[in-house]
Amino acid sequence: MALNKIHHIAIICSDYQKSKHFYVDILGLEILSEVFREARQSYKLDLALNGEYIIELFSFPDPPKRPSRPEAQGLRHLAFEVDDVAQESKRLSDQGISVEPIRTDEFTGRKFTFFADPDGLPLELYEK
Repeated sequence: MALNKIHHIAIICSDYQKSKHFYVDILGLEILSEVFREARQSYKLDLALNGEYIIELFSFPDPPKRPSRPEAQGLRHLAFEVDDVAQESKRLSDQGISVEPIRTDEFTGRKFTFFADPDGLPLELYEK
């Protein structure tokens, strides 16, 4: 198998407008396209980071909740690389987003922290 890269990550949200605001206005991802799929009563929002397509945000009527704590099998978290974890953590906190204390990775020596999207999906900031 010759994989080139991760093409995208698909996220199903419970409140489309709230999640769209979070990913676009708070995290700063760029909207590439947005469609409403009538047959599924579902929005599909394609989002990019620095021009690179990375997230498909979906809404579906009444999706089941995702178990998160204690950690469950499946996707553990989505990590974003940043230049300065402390600075970006403060930006999130200033917008009312709860952010865990900053820690240092014992193997790499790099700083990281966790926060959550509106549905509790664990997200990580990891220092470059």
